[in-house]
Amino acid sequence: MESKQAPFSGIIGDVKGRISCYKQDWSNGFCTGKKILAPTTYIFFASALPVIAFGEQLSRDTEGSLSTVETLASTAICGIIHSILGGQPLLILGVAEPTVIMYNYLYSFCKGRPDLGRELFLAWAGWVCVWTAFFLFLLAVLNACNIINRFTRVAGELFGMLITVLFMQEAIRGVMSEFRYPEGEANAEELYDFESLYTNGLLAVIFSFGLLYTALKSRNARSWKYGIGWSRSFIADYGVPLMVLMWSALSLHVPKEVPRGVPRRLFCPLPWEPNSLKHWMVMKDMPKVPPVYILAASIPAVMIAGLYFFDHSVASQMAQQKEFNLKNPPAYHYDILLLGVMTLLCGLTGLPPSNGVLPQSPMHTKSLAVLKKQMIRKRMVRKAKECMKKRASNSEIYGTMQETFTEIDRTPAPLVEKELKNLKDAVMKGEEGENIDENFDLEKHIDAYLPVRVNEQRISNLLQSLLVGASLFIMPTIKKIPTSVLWGYFAYMSIDSLPGNQFGERIAMLFITPSRRHKMLEGVHASFLETVPFRVIASFTIFQLLYFLICFGVTWIPIAGILFPLPFFLLISIRQHILPKVFHPDYLRELDAAEYEEVTGSTQMFSHSVSYTGPTVDDSCEVESEMYSCDSEMMDELTTRRGELRHRSGSYRENKSGQIRLEDDLSD
Repeated sequence: MESKQAPFSGIIGDVKGRISCYKQDWSNGFCTGKKILAPTTYIFFASALPVIAFGEQLSRDTEGSLSTVETLASTAICGIIHSILGGQPLLILGVAEPTVIMYNYLYSFCKGRPDLGRELFLAWAGWVCVWTAFFLFLLAVLNACNIINRFTRVAGELFGMLITVLFMQEAIRGVMSEFRYPEGEANAEELYDFESLYTNGLLAVIFSFGLLYTALKSRNARSWKYGIGWSRSFIADYGVPLMVLMWSALSLHVPKEVPRGVPRRLFCPLPWEPNSLKHWMVMKDMPKVPPVYILAASIPAVMIAGLYFFDHSVASQMAQQKEFNLKNPPAYHYDILLLGVMTLLCGLTGLPPSNGVLPQSPMHTKSLAVLKKQMIRKRMVRKAKECMKKRASNSEIYGTMQETFTEIDRTPAPLVEKELKNLKDAVMKGEEGENIDENFDLEKHIDAYLPVRVNEQRISNLLQSLLVGASLFIMPTIKKIPTSVLWGYFAYMSIDSLPGNQFGERIAMLFITPSRRHKMLEGVHASFLETVPFRVIASFTIFQLLYFLICFGVTWIPIAGILFPLPFFLLISIRQHILPKVFHPDYLRELDAAEYEEVTGSTQMFSHSVSYTGPTVDDSCEVESEMYSCDSEMMDELTTRRGELRHRSGSYRENKSGQIRLEDDLSD
């Protein structure tokens, strides 16, 4: 991001940059045709399921003041607004776990105040959103996005680990609650006897662990040895919602002898019932909030504004990583301004605000990258084969392929020449130094050297937001989902977010005995293992672990837990001024690298290159029906669960054998 000092300069620059490509954002989507439905449905399920789970969590935390109806409505409204007016249309918005945590603290505060109480909770939350919007406006106007890069990996991974632990904590609490009387339900003790509670609890264990196990297995379906490519790809993309559907269906077929109300299901009003409709009139109650509490609302608003600023900006960064080769400019400042508008709108209508979410945002970009690659490859292969039938020379075939790529991608010729250099060398060389014949493997070479391109458009985001909104009309069906299935889904989100978190990987390293640490160098591993001494890695990890425990401990403080984002803001100063004095700058740079860097091990060489300029594709990709699976499998291997692209290179052993610092430590 360029440094913009004058107020409003960042917003003005973003608007100018995005207006020039606004028409193209729509035309690209419409030109894609029905193929846009694949990434749309993929990201819809990835977005809707967490929102439903967060709605149930919010309903429990606020005793029914908010529910799944409100989380779905907020996600849909904010998603539609952002897809039409947002600066970066690849960014996916939704109600996230930090919002649920904050609203839990806000409700606890109101509940303990006689002059607020449960009745004015949403009205006071509305004032908190008004203050939050004001602070977001200030951040946007003052170009605060210029400092977002100071939130380095150490802060991002600590925050990610905190959310991971909170997910698992919610899953455990949820399963344990299945053995107790449901909170907030009238005559619960009369409806549930010991037999009912015990049966409900046992079924909850079965359903939650069943969902967790099958979801984790289906997530890795692309690497299965069985099944054809499209089926593995379908299970990997849609396996989790299918597992939710399957376990929900099984819960409807429990024996008739099971007591009524077992297993428990989502409890929330329908969108057209009075309990849901009253939220839209929360503005009428806002003047009833005492002035002292209106001013006090600015305190949690500061925390929420900082949290949204961090979360929204990082999600936007992840959606437009430089390796995706996006053509359109970013709009960080303008998007923060628009986020303030949407937060204000949500507060005035009694909805929990939505912001940019991970990993859905980079998942969206990744799915569109696969789609664009399919479109380019299909056209290039067809044109090249036409030339081969005419016995054209190698240079003529490559010239046709380059023209096709330029026509689709609209990239200036000099840049195309540079990006397609490896493809040109392969085509000009032929298979044995001769002219290309019909047996030349076009798909393999195009796959190997085709640069990443993303279909940048607004249609998929708009459609998935409309689908989330349409989900409100099938609430009677959604309410049949057992709560225990959602607790299993929370556990799944927790475990699924761990791969790619180097903090978690380094914690595991602490438990590896010295005599076995060399095993970590045999497979693909983080680059710092070969450049940073193990004692430094251990010290840095212990510091992170202690700081994480402080952050987690803050969330357990009643009411004051709303300050849990504060340690992350303080970490910016600690990282800038204290850590460089404790750790060697070179080691700190490796451990807190901006990019996820890996190296291949000495006994395992991977065929896929993270540079995307030279991946080798196996023969299964020759069949067109397998192409989508191969593309998606490559993208899965090259991205973390958080959506971060892995930068993989050869081991330092090949040319820096003296710098394998892990082995140096072992030999001491």
